[in-house]
Amino acid sequence: MEVKHIYSFLILLSLLLAGCKDSPVNVVRSSQMPKLYPDYTGVTIPAEIAPLNFNYDGDCEAMDVTVRGSKGGELHVNGDYADFDIADWHALTKENRGGELSFTVTVKKNGAWTQYRDFKVYVSADPLGEWGLTYRLIPPGYEVYGKLGIYQRDLSSFNEEALLENSSVPGACLNCHTSNQTNPDQFTFHIRGEHGATLIQQKGDFELLKAKNDSIHGSMVYPYWHPTGKLIAYSTNKTHQSFHAVRSERIEVFDQASDILIYDPARHEIVLNPSLMTPDHYENYPVFSPDGRTLYFVSSHAWDIPAHYKQIQYNLCKVRFNPATGRIIGKVDTIVNARQMGLSANHPRPSYDGKFILFTMSHYGCFPIWHKEADQWLYDVRTGKARPLKEINSDDTDSYHNWSRNSRWIVFTSRRGNGYYTTLYLAHVNADGSMGKPFLLPQRNPWKYYDETLNSFNTPDFTLHPVSLDANKAARAIEREGRVETKVR
Repeated sequence: MEVKHIYSFLILLSLLLAGCKDSPVNVVRSSQMPKLYPDYTGVTIPAEIAPLNFNYDGDCEAMDVTVRGSKGGELHVNGDYADFDIADWHALTKENRGGELSFTVTVKKNGAWTQYRDFKVYVSADPLGEWGLTYRLIPPGYEVYGKLGIYQRDLSSFNEEALLENSSVPGACLNCHTSNQTNPDQFTFHIRGEHGATLIQQKGDFELLKAKNDSIHGSMVYPYWHPTGKLIAYSTNKTHQSFHAVRSERIEVFDQASDILIYDPARHEIVLNPSLMTPDHYENYPVFSPDGRTLYFVSSHAWDIPAHYKQIQYNLCKVRFNPATGRIIGKVDTIVNARQMGLSANHPRPSYDGKFILFTMSHYGCFPIWHKEADQWLYDVRTGKARPLKEINSDDTDSYHNWSRNSRWIVFTSRRGNGYYTTLYLAHVNADGSMGKPFLLPQRNPWKYYDETLNSFNTPDFTLHPVSLDANKAARAIEREGRVETKVR
């Protein structure tokens, strides 16, 4: 009898709790769209993405949301904000791959319920094809390092973990991380500071290169793997940071010299190409074409810095490349003359299908993350034409970016939220290079997360599977003095 009484009590309790939900009554319909944060109306998402949880942007006592799939399925949530169960959400999105989701949002304000006009979210037939993202989290004031680190995030959930934080290596700045075409079996990043080094990890084993070589200008930064995995392109830079005296502009980072070099990890050799190390030009941000036969980079005339820093404007260039020797072939060709447009091109990233190059345009310089005018541009390799991506750009900084392995999704940083913090946006890429409306990286409670975070997202990239890095082992190795010497070929 006692067990029966407990069972009956639990049933009664569950019924009472269910009845405590603030369900809509005497609902008034509105022709207006709901004001939501984030604005997910009309976006295109992959079926694998974490739930698009959202808050009401304004005073709200309760929210009731129903989601219906065009191919079937339905979700219902009720509470302070739209918080979808992860498993239920994925069941719905996978059932509606290639279809759409219709959201009905009803909000209680001042004791009265209002049902707003339905909005749609489109579920792409294109898979994401990636496990997640890697990125750096860093306070927006870069004059001191503070706490920062490199992190990874499962895109199907809200799980985030640190790969390495500078709390494990006091005083270090961790930056410039990248994997080989999103595969983190080959992974590299740079460490600035007292224990400076370049870490290269391949299939679970890593080594630390001596940060500088007497034959190059500075450290090996801005890396990009050759698709064979046998070479890495780096730039070597003399970078300087200063601060503007005017309120509308804050931080400026510029190079006083920069060259491009090719590194052979198996031989610990740096291959120098004189045409990529000219004293009258700054060469920067090298990347390889997906077939490995072309090297893309940006180049600017060298000017007296900082007196003429606004004259530093980079063009997008290319040159043929021989993977067997690490040498370039023939002359450098300018493919986007940004200088003629009064602009500066940076951060070229070829799509892995070889069709496009995504890059950033700003008024000047090579560090557009603090340039309010910075926008995303797309170069079509097949037609030789470039255009601003008006469908994803904003009135504030839109900067660093990367492609998914299948070339149907991009991730990029933007300050469109508040002008101070960079956050991550994803967008779908159509076959013709047009893009869907970008959407903010989902979080469990978006308003709370983005309102309370004190870090900017930086240098995002997709990752095919989780990065496996022994953080304790890496931290101990970085703090020790041992470094692999590099030699010049």
